[in-house]
Amino acid sequence: MAQWKKFWLLLSVIWVVVAVLNAVTIIAFSEETEKVWRPLVLAVAVPALAYLLGWAWARWRTPR
Repeated sequence: MAQWKKFWLLLSVIWVVVAVLNAVTIIAFSEETEKVWRPLVLAVAVPALAYLLGWAWARWRTPR
């Protein structure tokens, strides 16, 4: 596995755990539960975007 994928996996797991904890906190303590969607969407979108950027960078930097 490439080094950037290991780094991406580590940061993605941390990101998702923090985002889910944020969503659970909003559900538990807020009266406005519709605010929970933003952290859940970001929990999926940010790692996906980071992977896409890492993949593009690795592809661009690899000699052919």
